[in-house]
Amino acid sequence: MSSNKGGLDKAKLFSSKELEIATDKYNENRILGCGGQGMVYKGMLSDGRIVAVKKSKTINEGYLEQFINEIFILSQIDHRNIVKLLGCCLETEVPLLVYEFIPNGNLSHLIHDQNEEYPRSWDVRLRIAAEVASAISYLHSSASIPIYHRDIKSSNILLDEKFRAKVSDFGTSRSVGIDQTHLTTKVLGTFGYLDPEYFQSSHFTEKSDVYSFGVVIVELLTGKKGNLDIWIARKEGLSLVFYVVDGRKPFAGYC
Repeated sequence: MSSNKGGLDKAKLFSSKELEIATDKYNENRILGCGGQGMVYKGMLSDGRIVAVKKSKTINEGYLEQFINEIFILSQIDHRNIVKLLGCCLETEVPLLVYEFIPNGNLSHLIHDQNEEYPRSWDVRLRIAAEVASAISYLHSSASIPIYHRDIKSSNILLDEKFRAKVSDFGTSRSVGIDQTHLTTKVLGTFGYLDPEYFQSSHFTEKSDVYSFGVVIVELLTGKKGNLDIWIARKEGLSLVFYVVDGRKPFAGYC
């Protein structure tokens, strides 16, 4: 990480004591969410800033690699629609990452939760889609090193106080050479958002991220979950995307 240009210079090193105080000793009441890599807690630093602290679930080499990878990736990124990594703690057995706090949950909650406080107008949905598209375009074409996100989905798109999109969760992301056209890698991602070509060939390209973004667009249009195929696949082997392509109408829409 130290050899990375910019690297940890852009990320503060927090002490374990500082983060323990900030999260009230990782109080259950401070839990914001739980992902594949770890638990996320709301914290308040000594200067009054509200932050989100991600703590790895277990002492696991795979999780450790993903946490280090996220530090490496996010230290190279500066885009208003991508969540900012403020720093990390390297004193503990399990790694700790500290991010800017994003107050309005994620896009999945906005689409699927029956909460009247969430604005669901077409203008808001179109703006969010444009912001996510801008972030993905930046990762692929404007970052210092091209980056494939590899897990674009509505639950990884956070919403700030003005419901602006912030793409998050870069644990499985990979940087690639400027002239590199694809990654050959173990298939990772979320069922329902996976590019079928990537699933079959293990070749991940920038179009694989675009496919996942397309599923998010369909979610915004229909109000149905992108991983609908968890239950449909057992009956017909179809996903939300294939239902749309096939012209079926299993739902009334989101208007």
